Amino acid sequence: MSDAGPGKAPDSVRAIADAVLYEGYILWPYRRTALKNQRRFTFGGVYPRAHSRDHPDDPCTMHTEVLLLAAADAHVRVTVRFLHVVRRAAARRTGSELREVDEVSAGGQRYTTWEEAVEREIDVSPTPVGELARHSSRVPIRIHAGRELEELPGGESALLRTWEALEGEVEVRAARAALTDAWRVSVHIENATPFAGGSRELALARTFCSTHTMLHAPRGAFSSLADPPAELRSAAAACRNAGAWPVLVGKPGDRTAVLSSPIILEDYPRVAPESPGDLFDGGEIDQMLILNILALTDEEKAEMAASDPRAKEILERTEALTPEQLMALHGAIREFGMAR
Repeated sequence: MSDAGPGKAPDSVRAIADAVLYEGYILWPYRRTALKNQRRFTFGGVYPRAHSRDHPDDPCTMHTEVLLLAAADAHVRVTVRFLHVVRRAAARRTGSELREVDEVSAGGQRYTTWEEAVEREIDVSPTPVGELARHSSRVPIRIHAGRELEELPGGESALLRTWEALEGEVEVRAARAALTDAWRVSVHIENATPFAGGSRELALARTFCSTHTMLHAPRGAFSSLADPPAELRSAAAACRNAGAWPVLVGKPGDRTAVLSSPIILEDYPRVAPESPGDLFDGGEIDQMLILNILALTDEEKAEMAASDPRAKEILERTEALTPEQLMALHGAIREFGMAR
């Protein structure tokens, strides 16, 4: 298991975190006209306060608490990741002006107006857990609004991508857990982006979507909250988690890393080695999704490719699978054990 750098989460943890980041990003049949893709970015949203006041089911905060066994000088690294919605507009050039349209064709490809997303990552500098108990660590989230123009082949059309500004804060604290030698480490995420009100789509443009937190303590040992040892059960039960579910990640038995995600996972979740790549439908079976993709009509495949660059990549990867790779998706026995 390789490290990405001093104090950073291992690559295997990143693979799980990436799967969580794009869970539900776009769903089969991976076309913008599909009914289920009319309401996207449904997991892990941390919404603007003003929107949250009117829609209590859409929280403006996310809170994680975990237990860590470590010396006071052991460093904890915290990384918060989320998706930032980007509006992609197809535009046709008329003279010196660009006019937004629903769809354009260029270089033999179709391009449509829809929403994409860009990954955002907020790092909290590795800090000794004892220092976090004396002073919390606060890191502001400040992302400026922006626009980006992508010229398409032929010079007659382009894609205009725009995104809204985001504001907020990540706060990391630590405290001794009652009647134990463990530390209770908490990560609080808040969205303070100004929002004048309006539709859910307008709010999503100012939302931390698919938010999750990674904690890494190379010289410590996190406790499972789902199955804590007897001496930590009371302390584990007292941990407060809102909008997030922390689990141990990495090699089974390794307790140096935790992923706190909006999706309920078991300790030590894994990406199946047979999986040819992300399909964004983690609750489904790769084989079933791939067979459904192969069964699409040519027109449906064309719309899938035009809807989103990641959907196009799924299509190209699926159509390139060999018979042997398809058979490998049929099923695998990971281990044998006695049923009780």
